[in-house]
Amino acid sequence: MNATKQIMLDEWRYWQRTKLATTVIFIGVVLTLASVVVNTIEVRQAADERKHFQQVSESRFLEQPDRHPHRMVHYGHYVFRAPSPLSMIEPGVDAYTGTSIFLEGHRQNSATFADQRQSSGLTRFSSLSPAFLMQVLVPLLMILVGYACITREKEAGTLNIMLTQGVKKREVLTGKFLALVGSGLLVLLPLALASIWASVTGESIIVTTGFVVGYFLYILIWGAIVLWVSTFSSRKNTSFASLICLWIALCILIPRISSSTAASIVPSPGKLEADFAVLEELRKLGDGHNASDPAFNQLKANLLAKHNVNDIADLPVNFRGVVAEYSEEKLTKVLNQFAEIRMQEEVSQAEIARHFGWLSPTVSIRTFSMMMAGTNLETHHRFLREAEALRYEFIQSLNHVHQHKLDYHTDINRYRDDVVARVDAGNWNILSSFSFEPQPGMARLHQSLLYSLQLLFWCIVTLLLIKRASRRMEQ
Repeated sequence: MNATKQIMLDEWRYWQRTKLATTVIFIGVVLTLASVVVNTIEVRQAADERKHFQQVSESRFLEQPDRHPHRMVHYGHYVFRAPSPLSMIEPGVDAYTGTSIFLEGHRQNSATFADQRQSSGLTRFSSLSPAFLMQVLVPLLMILVGYACITREKEAGTLNIMLTQGVKKREVLTGKFLALVGSGLLVLLPLALASIWASVTGESIIVTTGFVVGYFLYILIWGAIVLWVSTFSSRKNTSFASLICLWIALCILIPRISSSTAASIVPSPGKLEADFAVLEELRKLGDGHNASDPAFNQLKANLLAKHNVNDIADLPVNFRGVVAEYSEEKLTKVLNQFAEIRMQEEVSQAEIARHFGWLSPTVSIRTFSMMMAGTNLETHHRFLREAEALRYEFIQSLNHVHQHKLDYHTDINRYRDDVVARVDAGNWNILSSFSFEPQPGMARLHQSLLYSLQLLFWCIVTLLLIKRASRRMEQ
């Protein structure tokens, strides 16, 4: 143990003397710390803004004057998704999918106000999240620091001297490995502090602990990769070139190949193609704004028979409101069918891409990080479903007002006297409040189990590679 500790300290002293390693580690710590601070401030501001806008949206809806109920259907309502506490570290898909949805009758709108969609290419590049730094840049920093940790000793002849003096290979490798991991942990420290802050602001302690442990395993993996290549290589330039190639493959190429492969295996139609398919199905349902549409003849006949009258004007309810309610129900079923197909395609693509975690630890930690932070694709889909449920509820509530609170004769003559064809503003109190919350901690832990196993798999593989490469240490 004393030899291992001494080797680790000697490695740190060497880094300090050369200045390069010290500078690289310092830059990594400063970048991560600055990213954590900036993203924390932005997330807090975004949370406050979305909470404020949600309250403003609800109050403005409720403050509307007396109107025709269907005017309020098209006036609509906004819902906002508040960021999860860990999104200050791992924004996940939130930066691309949007955080607000406009709810209105007869259609399902997409989420809007995505940060990346509203920014230029240069702004996107400058927006570095702590998760991106840990997943992509920290491995590069560890390579710059430790690519020559063993090859340097080989070239200088000090490795053979240590081994002939009784220092064991295991002690040499362990000391170098601990030094490399220590450099990575320094960069991880700001992220750990941010996770503690996330726990203070409402995140589950189980989630934040698992989140930090996942990144700790990732640092172990890259420390082992750097050590393995340096042990296997006979020269420093060979070690550096090999590690850079590995970094490009594992951190850039394979993640990109995973998404391209997923899109090829599970193709999805473009927006125009999907919109035309939806419109084709909706045309079969009839026009909900036209109560005389032949599509509603059977509905009219059933109502007349049920209430034993011969004219829709004699019905105890406003037939136009009945048509609006009936049409919205049928329309929503069609929209939900297409929405579920689209979301299933997206999930299938994501699952294919996630399996590339067995080929790249960067893919594993990226998926694990998003799962734990609650910024993954499935969480976005849950937001869409909950927003749609609220949309349907409040539209149908307005249609119910249209059906029971507005006289049919007044309704059909509303273009002659718009003032009369209105209902009291007190009927707008049908709006339910919207609050989207992340999944419980245990549910997120369960979802991320597979990707935890991928990280453990990489830990085992890299350690086995080091054991095999150690045989060349004396060469």
